[in-house]
Amino acid sequence: MVELLAAEPAVTNLVVLPDAARQPAGDLLLCDVARESGNSVLSRLRALGVDVEGSIAVEYVDTALSRAAEEAERAAPGYGVDAVVWEEVEARTGEESTLSWTYLAFLTIATLIAAVGVVTDQLILIIGAMVVGPEFGPLAGLCVALVQRRGRVLARSSAALLVGFPVAIALTLLLTLVARLTGFVEPSMLDKTNPLTGFISRPDAFSFIVAFLAGAAGMLSLTSAKSGALIGVLISVTTVPAAGNAAVALALGHPGVAGGALLQLIVNLAGIVVAGVITLLVQRWAWARLR
Repeated sequence: MVELLAAEPAVTNLVVLPDAARQPAGDLLLCDVARESGNSVLSRLRALGVDVEGSIAVEYVDTALSRAAEEAERAAPGYGVDAVVWEEVEARTGEESTLSWTYLAFLTIATLIAAVGVVTDQLILIIGAMVVGPEFGPLAGLCVALVQRRGRVLARSSAALLVGFPVAIALTLLLTLVARLTGFVEPSMLDKTNPLTGFISRPDAFSFIVAFLAGAAGMLSLTSAKSGALIGVLISVTTVPAAGNAAVALALGHPGVAGGALLQLIVNLAGIVVAGVITLLVQRWAWARLR
């Protein structure tokens, strides 16, 4: 490990602490690695079995005032902002693509907010539902699994989507039926034009185009660790609003509107996945040529 890291031009500030570790017992190695070479260094360490015999922890350094670090940055190919560290991407998507109670709670709450937004024709509630919805995590995990051929991640991400949305729609449908029986909502609420939210149940070619562009932007945000752009991606797609619209329409007796909303949901999911897979493939191809 020491020889490997010392010979890597993109590695600097290498520190070796003999017998510092106790569980498991061994040495502790610390080093700074230029992001551009992070993927290759991690792959070579894993090839040595470091993650099996010991462990590898990755932390980010926000500010480093070091000439050696600058030289390591120049020695690495390309730019750090363009580099894809696959281990990092898999770890981030793995955390966010698990079918957990928290995930189901967030997805259901977001769907309920979207349902209220559809009934009241309030665009601000639709935007809020987009931000609250956690569905991009499983979608990103699905893209990574398809590109990296990770069967376990594929199954986990698919389960989060295939179970999460039906559960959220069913609970929203049930609560809407209760609200209808108590007179809180009426079927006539969906008879109006709904100029602000009517687009949700009327998918067209632009629905796929926007979803495709949002999927590409979201994957770039995920791989480059620029999480700020991810908020814009969440507000660009109508996955959760479509689910809420479908549930409300079914409860209020509007099957045509429900069918259009479900089609909108499928179109958005497909556009995001197709764009995410293409983006990852292009990034992997471009980075391989650069190296």
